Amino acid sequence: MSAPAVPVAAPVAVGSNPFNPRAVLALVLFGVVVFVAMLWMIGSGMTSRPENTADAHAGSKGLTGYAGLVRLLQAQGRTVTNARNESALTGPGLVILTPPHWTDTKKLVKLVGDRRYIGPTIVILPKWHEMPAEMMALAGGAKAQKGWVALGDAESPEWGKDFEPQALSPKVEKHSADRPSWRGLGLSGWLPDKRVQTVSASRMVSLVSDSAGGDLAGYLDDEGYYPDLAAAAEVESLGENEGLYPVIVVAEPDLMNNYAMADRTRAMLALELVSLASAGERVPVTFDLTLNGFKTTPNLLTLAFQPPFLAATFCLLLAALIAGWRAFRRYGPPLVEGRAIAFGKRALVSNSAGLVRRAGRLHLLAAPYAALVRDRLARQLSLPRHIDADTAEAAIDRALAARDAEAMPFSIAAGRMRAARRPMDLVRAARTLYALERTLKR
Repeated sequence: MSAPAVPVAAPVAVGSNPFNPRAVLALVLFGVVVFVAMLWMIGSGMTSRPENTADAHAGSKGLTGYAGLVRLLQAQGRTVTNARNESALTGPGLVILTPPHWTDTKKLVKLVGDRRYIGPTIVILPKWHEMPAEMMALAGGAKAQKGWVALGDAESPEWGKDFEPQALSPKVEKHSADRPSWRGLGLSGWLPDKRVQTVSASRMVSLVSDSAGGDLAGYLDDEGYYPDLAAAAEVESLGENEGLYPVIVVAEPDLMNNYAMADRTRAMLALELVSLASAGERVPVTFDLTLNGFKTTPNLLTLAFQPPFLAATFCLLLAALIAGWRAFRRYGPPLVEGRAIAFGKRALVSNSAGLVRRAGRLHLLAAPYAALVRDRLARQLSLPRHIDADTAEAAIDRALAARDAEAMPFSIAAGRMRAARRPMDLVRAARTLYALERTLKR
């Protein structure tokens, strides 16, 4: 019974490529795309914590958040931005600040003060102490979605009394009616909760008030000239500084937050406040998130994906792509380096000559080379073995004269060889000796 045949692997040709070029190209391109996508995600801030948290800010979709106002303004055709760094608050347009209870008063005052000659500002005071609804058991066993909140106590912020340029005195009062009313800007409606927050200041013009006459929203009456706001409040504008921009204070957040967006009239009031703050123009609206703990510090990677550095980033990526493509599509096969010391007599002579040339001792070969040629010719002419050099060269001269009367005497050519020092002189003298040797061999 014959043994089973053992498969033998086919021999691989020496120098063949074991990788498929297309597979290598696809792998490299995939790695480049993933790397660039990772850089873009880091630079654009996608790796930071999500905005939909149970807090009162523009990224929150809970009752106390302002994501509904953001979507409403976008639907009106406005450019809306959620700012995570303070540099985004220094541009023109309307800035809406939603500071929480634990806000640093000095930081808030600085943000408002820096914008007095840049653009209008709306400051919405906090009122609710909320907590994530996921942490509480909801009635009926329903599951809470991410970002939902459960309302707790209503409390005025402590920093209101230190607010500048006008100190505020916010307070929360519980109305007897289940649905307190509000009126202002030609509109009227109901508030969603009986706990209402109002402010009182010595120089603040009321725009919206509640049924008890408390100020729910108003603007600071300073030296600025605000004809639109004065007309809406039905008062006479006394300010003359046209370079100042207004500061509108909204004491009752339920007039502009997601809780307010559940009512059409309150949503219209929020749009009217934004329109009055921007003097009826469709300026960009920026919601601040730095006061709510979402501040990010710009870095080189972030700047690389923002104008005007974005163009330079694309140029660098394109240059890297071209360099990689040229490396992949090279001209011809790769050059194989030879051995440092090759085999054979020719390689030995070549290596020795290279060593002598590197050592700078090439001129020391002149006299030995002349003696080598003389001894070789002496053996060819059958001269005595122990003949001295001068007698041997004289005999070679006589043999050359007999063969070619016009040939240079060997003694002169050998003397030139021994006297040569430069490489060109050595080569020239060696060629002369070689020519004389060939003359005698013919």
